[in-house]
Amino acid sequence: MTSKRAPRRIFPKVSTMPRPQTEAAQYLDMYKLTVEKKRLQQELEYIDERRQRLCDRLAEINRETEGLDAQAAILRQPAQSPPTATRPQGLSFAPTANVYLPERSTSAPDDYNTLMLDY
Repeated sequence: MTSKRAPRRIFPKVSTMPRPQTEAAQYLDMYKLTVEKKRLQQELEYIDERRQRLCDRLAEINRETEGLDAQAAILRQPAQSPPTATRPQGLSFAPTANVYLPERSTSAPDDYNTLMLDY
């Protein structure tokens, strides 16, 4: 995980050439500050929306995790076996690791066909 950066101050934009102190210069500075304020407000709105989406997703993940945990707890408990009278004879409902392969003859059959599969 990345380390957190220290918060830093957002500096205002500085004009490289000093302007003469006039009424027009003051209005220009007011306009620039108004534009910056509007941009910062829009950025805050975006951050708030993004934060809300992240919080919603975290809540959804928590709900799914709790549901999966509950399902795992149910599956962890030993299964209650039904009475033997209702279970069909010879059938097992639990999976087994036994694999029964068909018998193979040692000689090749006369009608031997080849099938090629490319992956």
